[in-house]
Amino acid sequence: MMKSAILIIDVQSILFDPVPRPFEADLVVERINRITSWARSNNLMVIYVQHEAAGSEIEFGSVGWQLQTGLNVEECDEFVRKTTPDSFLRTNLDALLKESDVEHLIVCGYASEFCVDTTVRRAAGLGYSVELVSDAHTTHDKSHASAEQIRAHHNATLPNISSFGTKIATVTADELTSR
Repeated sequence: MMKSAILIIDVQSILFDPVPRPFEADLVVERINRITSWARSNNLMVIYVQHEAAGSEIEFGSVGWQLQTGLNVEECDEFVRKTTPDSFLRTNLDALLKESDVEHLIVCGYASEFCVDTTVRRAAGLGYSVELVSDAHTTHDKSHASAEQIRAHHNATLPNISSFGTKIATVTADELTSR
């Protein structure tokens, strides 16, 4: 069986707390907490990825950069800092996963159309199989589409990409945690 890890992308204070909040923000955090609790009880690595930009509200160490306070974070969890929508680009994520022989990523977080999408595609390109937790990623409404539509679009399109040679699938938080 492939060794898996949970990747929680950019669930940070500045992105989740100000109004308007992301689509289903509290439900997404609750689902992520269920997923990470399930993961820890199954000895899966839990990795929080945090975006940062110097001189901004999401600067490393700032209040806005902190993980959203509703998340249940444990000392055994891993943390990765990033500066682009790609959680692998100029980070230690790939090395961390390889060091632990992880081959499969279970992805949730923010923002569906940027960091989640880019990271899922890059993971597949690097040879990781991916499960996107269909109800545990979110974004904000945009002028061209609601956050709910954006999430639905990514849940429908990402699993149809087969050219990477690895499987990208969707799974709900309930389906995942009932395994």
